[in-house]
Amino acid sequence: MSDYYPLIKLIHILSSTVLFGTGLGTAFQMWVTNRSGDVRAIAQTAQNVVWADWLFTTPAIVVQPATGLLLINAAGYGLWEPWLMVAYALYAIAGACWMPVVWIQLQLRDLARAAATGAAPLPVRYHRLMAWWFWLGWPAFSSVVAIFWLMVTKPVF
Repeated sequence: MSDYYPLIKLIHILSSTVLFGTGLGTAFQMWVTNRSGDVRAIAQTAQNVVWADWLFTTPAIVVQPATGLLLINAAGYGLWEPWLMVAYALYAIAGACWMPVVWIQLQLRDLARAAATGAAPLPVRYHRLMAWWFWLGWPAFSSVVAIFWLMVTKPVF
C-alpha cells in the first residue's frame, strides 16, 4: 500500500460519514417538521435541507467514488471484484433515488415558501411530492447501509 493510503482512507470515511449523516439528519428533520403541519417551519426546514444537500451531500457524492478508486488501487483490489460490483450497483441505486429527490426538495421548498408567504395551507401537490420524497429515501438509505456493510466485510461471492 502506498504512503497516501491512510489519508485517502480517512477522507473516504469522513465523506461517507457526511453523506450518511447529512442524509439521515436532513431526512429526519424534514419528516418531523412536515408532520408538525407548521407551514412556516416546513418552508424554513425545506430551505435548510436544500442548502445542506448542496453544501454537504453533493461534495461527498463526488469525493466517494474518487477516493474509492484511489483506495482500490492502493490496496491492490481489482476494479471488478464482485463485492465492489455490488457496491457500484448500490451506489447507482442511491444516486438514482437521490437525483429526483433533489428536484422534489426544490419543489417542496418553493411550494412551502409560497404557502407560508400567502398564509395558505400546503397544496395537494406538496403532499404528493412529499410522499414521493419519503419513499425514494428508503432504497437510497438501504443502499448506503448495504455499502457500509460491503466495505467493512468485503465478502467473497
